[in-house]
Amino acid sequence: MDVDGRIHQAVNVYHFTGGPCAELVALGVAAAAGAKQLLTIAAAGDRGRGLIPPCGRCRQVLLEHHPDILVAVPAEKGPAVRPVRKLLLDTYFYPDAQGRRIFRFNKRYHDAVISGEKTTTIRWDESVEAGPATFVFEDHPEFAHVEGEIISVGQTRLQDLDAERARGLKAHYPSMPDDAELSRVSFRVHGVR
Repeated sequence: MDVDGRIHQAVNVYHFTGGPCAELVALGVAAAAGAKQLLTIAAAGDRGRGLIPPCGRCRQVLLEHHPDILVAVPAEKGPAVRPVRKLLLDTYFYPDAQGRRIFRFNKRYHDAVISGEKTTTIRWDESVEAGPATFVFEDHPEFAHVEGEIISVGQTRLQDLDAERARGLKAHYPSMPDDAELSRVSFRVHGVR
């Protein structure tokens, strides 16, 4: 699914010489349709195999072209959605990859981010880098997104936050440890001063 909410479908027609997996074909279909960034991807196997994880090659291509894509994978307690970076621990990051970054917000922050009222956020266990990004408001009924920029990323610790902020962050990240290292992110929306 792309940032506009369009779903791009593809298949892998197996041949003894191999060939592209359905995930790579879906990337081509999305590109041909003019999709900017992809938010999520999932693959299902035929003959009742259900949800299947992407192969290593697909994971690397997804990381290089869509570094913030969420990938549906089978897990012990049923389907799970994970950032592609979590599927490729200690991977090689191609320095010339041109994948545009996605920075996700809960839809409740839409108005505050768009107006420029909210310009900072605290994140845990997310890969955030300064530079241009598409800000996506998750679960927004209109698939709201806007172009912006991550201005700076600094470090802080959970124990250094005031009690109210720490409680709110723990509610958002239930598995976050008490000694968590956090990222303090400053950002701006393009066209908002």
